[in-house]
Amino acid sequence: MRIFDRSLVRKHRDRAAGNFVAHDFLVREVAERLADRLDDVKRRFPMALDLGCHTGELAETLQGRGGIETLVQCDLSPAMAVRAAANGHPTLAADEEWLPFAPASFDLVVSCLSLHWVNDLPGTLLQVRRVLKPDGLFIAALLGAGTLAELRQCLQDAELAEEGGVSPRVAPFADVKDLGALLQRAGFALPVADADTVPVSYGDPLRLMADLRGMGETNAVAGQRKGLTRRATLLRAVALYQERFAGPDGRLPATFQVLTMTGWTPHPCQPAPAPQGCAVPGLADLAGPGGRMSPETH
Repeated sequence: MRIFDRSLVRKHRDRAAGNFVAHDFLVREVAERLADRLDDVKRRFPMALDLGCHTGELAETLQGRGGIETLVQCDLSPAMAVRAAANGHPTLAADEEWLPFAPASFDLVVSCLSLHWVNDLPGTLLQVRRVLKPDGLFIAALLGAGTLAELRQCLQDAELAEEGGVSPRVAPFADVKDLGALLQRAGFALPVADADTVPVSYGDPLRLMADLRGMGETNAVAGQRKGLTRRATLLRAVALYQERFAGPDGRLPATFQVLTMTGWTPHPCQPAPAPQGCAVPGLADLAGPGGRMSPETH
């Protein structure tokens, strides 16, 4: 299944790498949220993998949290990986869909805003489980289906009005209700998935589009219409955005939905459902002779 043009995703990230620091606010915000979740886990993870590392923002946020002793960074973009390597952590360029690591290599795999660009998320989750040790932790954040709903609506309506048709201009994203099932399907234990939002506001929709380009998050849908967006279509979309969404102060909201999924590789020491026949006894089982409860059972 080919939803995204992965070579185009790499090209966008390569282009963004040089000035990523000017547009990395979303990655840094989500990296901090992931680090906070890791703080809640009372475990040490000596060997960790940052999957889709951008230019090293997650490594800077973690700074040894979670008992991490060695953090390996990898990114689809060689240009991103080169800049991430400046922090001194072992770094390589690698495709999330083809992980080049031996089985049971890591205690922890963490990914910050990268996996929404993979074509085969179930297959990627299987590979992540393979490279984790037993009782290893996987925690990842990716953009969800509610992301940029305002921009999506305005671009579609503008293109329909100006060009008589619609092509996918904002990437399709996963839905939170699917992620838990995907983790289970990949063999993870104790799967959890939840959704949160990061609201951002802009004075101009064009500034939002510039930030998306600077993040390397512009459209890489394989089935998109080729060629640049027509000027008339872009101007109509900007006008619609301002007309529909401007607040009292004139600023425009842009919503990023962030999905977080967590799972553990199976291990005998993990909690498990009670076996059949081990249910808590009912009141009838606790009742004394004649059906009355004895004082000890109140």
